[in-house]
Amino acid sequence: MKINSICCLGAGYVGGPTMAMIAAKCPDIQVTVADMNEGRIAAWNSDTLPVYEPGLDDVVASAIGKNLHFTTDIRGAIAKADLIFVSVGTPTKSYGIGAGRAADLRYIESAARLIAEISEGHKIIVEKSTIPVKTASAIKTILAANSTEHATFEVLSNPEFLAEGTAIEDLETPDRILIGGEITPTGNAAVEALASVYANWVPREKIITTNLWSSELSKLVANAFLAQRISSINSISALCEATGADVDEVARAIGHDSRIGPKFLKSSVGFGGSCFQKDVLNLVYLCDSFGLPHVAEYWRQVIHLNDWQRSRFVEKIVRTLFNTVNGKRIAILGFAFKKDTNDTRESPAIYVCRDLLGEQAKIALYDPQVSPEQIKQDLLEAGVPQHIIDTNLEIHTDPYSTVEGAHALATLTEWDEFKSLDLERIYNLMLKPAFVFDGRAVLPMDKLKAIGFDPFTIGKG
Repeated sequence: MKINSICCLGAGYVGGPTMAMIAAKCPDIQVTVADMNEGRIAAWNSDTLPVYEPGLDDVVASAIGKNLHFTTDIRGAIAKADLIFVSVGTPTKSYGIGAGRAADLRYIESAARLIAEISEGHKIIVEKSTIPVKTASAIKTILAANSTEHATFEVLSNPEFLAEGTAIEDLETPDRILIGGEITPTGNAAVEALASVYANWVPREKIITTNLWSSELSKLVANAFLAQRISSINSISALCEATGADVDEVARAIGHDSRIGPKFLKSSVGFGGSCFQKDVLNLVYLCDSFGLPHVAEYWRQVIHLNDWQRSRFVEKIVRTLFNTVNGKRIAILGFAFKKDTNDTRESPAIYVCRDLLGEQAKIALYDPQVSPEQIKQDLLEAGVPQHIIDTNLEIHTDPYSTVEGAHALATLTEWDEFKSLDLERIYNLMLKPAFVFDGRAVLPMDKLKAIGFDPFTIGKG
């Protein structure tokens, strides 16, 4: 079952980079990324891509116009494809049964219905979006009920394990590629067909195959375990502050234990991004649905701890600034949820800024990649009234104008450029006492103290 043409439904943070890498590594396969968002497709076809990811520009440039195409002609792309990746949004439901926990699968369902309507012959459908266990059953049911007698399908699960900021490296040299399929002759053939695509650049020993349900669940569990590690070290950061310990030293000490390891033990103002919170909540809902309340509550606490970490950071700022930030200028450096991405989904900065604006602070903000429009939209969706955004939020194009006249400075994204700031210049621009709240541990505390700042870093006693 040779793959000659691939279509991906969804041109977002997963679909765009993943298909660009496949096209770059598989010049004999035509790869088309289809999305109904005309502005997004236009951006992929321009010199200014809609996704910021180090190295992505070069990968796209190497294949676009040859065997990599971005289009709004979804029907045409589906019709030509041998294999279709479904990489559409699966946000957490905000209404009805499972609100706040379950995944909203309406875009998955719409994609399945459209595939069924258009398809002729045999096609392999690949779940790339993060979805609940047993979603493949729903997709197969929709395909069977709505397709013609001339169409046949195999449904696979192929979850992504990309970390934003290092997505191109993760795609080029992945820890593993996971493919789940039905254990039948045709299911095994479909799994092998997709595995053969990845085998153009990924060693076979790194391509893991499982049944459908194990693959679907593995994605949720992987993100839940990573989120759990972050919440665990963040809980210890509070204890470090209370006892005089240093959370980085504690993390380094326990990280040398081979049973624990050093990764994801960096304390911060909290985790963000499109996956961790959504997937943990999805796991909570799944456990509740199967009558496992103790397991659900265990994972629910991971989210509660993350929420608390953000709120206690805001409380620290307010208490330190003499119990009020009303009318005070707070300089915020960073709005993306992590460095090397322009993604702001579930960014801790959204909630820190929301709560400070709720305390009637005036926010001056700088992020090197996130657009002013995105910042304002995120705050509006977080519940900040439009008139507060208009009057109490300033968005700057450099860090020095951001801190001018500020009562306090808070770092909320670990951008590398913040590590080389002229701290003496910043000190001279700020009001005194010059308070610093380093939510990402990117600034040297000893140097801050020597210059005259009054600094606080999460997890430093």
